[in-house]
Amino acid sequence: MSTIAGPATQRRNFDLLPAAMLVAVIGTSVIVLGHLVVVLWLSFSDGTPGTGLVYTPANYTEVFSDARTYTVLIDTFLFAFVSLAVALGIGIPIAWIAERTDFRAKTLLFTLMAVGLLIPGFAVAMGWLFLLHPRIGLINQLFQIVFGMPSPFSITTILGMGWVQGLNLAPLAFIMTAAVFRSMDPSMEEAAEVHGAAPLRVLRAITVRLAWPGIMAASIYVFMTAFAAFDVPAIIGWGNRIFTFSTYLYLLLNPQDVLPRYGLAAALSTIALVIAAAASWWYGTMHQRSRQFAVVTGKAYRPALKPLGRRAIAAWCFIGAYLLLSKIMPLILLAYASGLPFFQLPSAMAFSTMSLTHYATLPWDLVFRAVSNTLVLAVLVPTVTLALSLAFSWIVLRSRVPGRAGFDFIAFLPHAVPSIIFGVGALLLTLFVLQRALPLYGTIWILLIVFVIARISYGTRMTNSGLIQIHAELEESALVSGASTWEAFRRVTIPLLAPTLLYAWLWIALLTFRELTLAVILSTADNLTFPVVVWSLWLGGGLGQASALAMVMLLMMTPLIAVYWLIARRQGLVAD
Repeated sequence: MSTIAGPATQRRNFDLLPAAMLVAVIGTSVIVLGHLVVVLWLSFSDGTPGTGLVYTPANYTEVFSDARTYTVLIDTFLFAFVSLAVALGIGIPIAWIAERTDFRAKTLLFTLMAVGLLIPGFAVAMGWLFLLHPRIGLINQLFQIVFGMPSPFSITTILGMGWVQGLNLAPLAFIMTAAVFRSMDPSMEEAAEVHGAAPLRVLRAITVRLAWPGIMAASIYVFMTAFAAFDVPAIIGWGNRIFTFSTYLYLLLNPQDVLPRYGLAAALSTIALVIAAAASWWYGTMHQRSRQFAVVTGKAYRPALKPLGRRAIAAWCFIGAYLLLSKIMPLILLAYASGLPFFQLPSAMAFSTMSLTHYATLPWDLVFRAVSNTLVLAVLVPTVTLALSLAFSWIVLRSRVPGRAGFDFIAFLPHAVPSIIFGVGALLLTLFVLQRALPLYGTIWILLIVFVIARISYGTRMTNSGLIQIHAELEESALVSGASTWEAFRRVTIPLLAPTLLYAWLWIALLTFRELTLAVILSTADNLTFPVVVWSLWLGGGLGQASALAMVMLLMMTPLIAVYWLIARRQGLVAD
């Protein structure tokens, strides 16, 4: 026995896996916090790289004394509230239909809503511009020709932008509220119906109230996502000089006729940090209050589905109308515009002029370079993210490291703080702190770091849930048998986590492929990504070429989306 126990004990004594995981977690935590600290630090400087920094509160003075700041913030809040209203108005009813009724084709519904999150928001926004632009929009052109009246509709407003963003965020509202309806005990609703309450009153007085904490938590998250959105405001609002927080921040960092205002951008980012902190506190309060609404209590719980009957037709029409307005119609218009020499009403003459000219005249050298960068990121970002997420989850759930709950909080920060703040932090960090020692600015590696930070929250949520389901005694059995921590982790934990890791890897890879907000903040000629090239063509007035390149991007994403759907369905991650 001693000859067996000796080597095993010696291997465990020199096992480096726990130490390596702790180093990775500490290093990642320092990087995450460092991005936020540098934003706060440089908000009190003059923001001039390459020279001695002059510390001054002038940035905050200018921010709070400039009328444009308040205009931007008011427009951003209005845009976010409209987006929230549209997202909840569509996502919650569809979630209720999917989870509380006998609606057929639930697998298809969950699949379509999940895939809807992967379609780039800027592609949908481009389609809506072709439909409701005051000058070239199809509907407005039709009114001008048929009725001889000026354009009655305009998507280039805060309300129009909020409508499109809300359509893009409805799948997120659906996913976050579906779980609430899925776990709700119907006994209270049935009791109200027995006492003669009308269905609408039951829905309003009982169902919505029981689901209220979950709905509020989803609302806060959707609101903050809309607050920090870049793609829809950039595509729709930029040409009409309507700026939200993200687009105004981009304008400060990339002005056309003056030097970048880095200090001012840092000060504006600090304001967003305060707003995000308040929203996160409210989000946590909602979670704490959710215990008051717990109605699933063991054996008394029995799920029940409401029969739709004839209302199934209305449900199909509602879901079909959403899919038509949010995805199908905009993408059809995008494909139509990509084949025209200039955008015009559909007609025999218009179809006769369609060609692949815009595809042939794309700056393919630039596109190939951007595709290469994007593919590298799409492989490395999910790989690095999940490796670090595993380290965080193992330290938090398996180790006894003091303060491990703080590491979990740090991993959650990118979920609470708008991702564009980390983009600004990375820009300032590379320009003012690391430029001489580690010149990352303008390289693909700075994109890799920031993309990983932005996805670490999702990665840790997935690895946390997967690791919780694996009992620690399985790993302990391997250790007792003489395996090192690394061997137990590699032979026991990783194989059991493999389905979750594969699903998360594909999801993060697809989000990386379509990421515009972070890429556009940090892009240069050397590290362009696919979405940034689409945005650049659109910004330069090449609407046809931008449409063509967006279609190429969607075609490239289609096989990955198909693989994601197959894996999600096989693992039961898409509901039946």
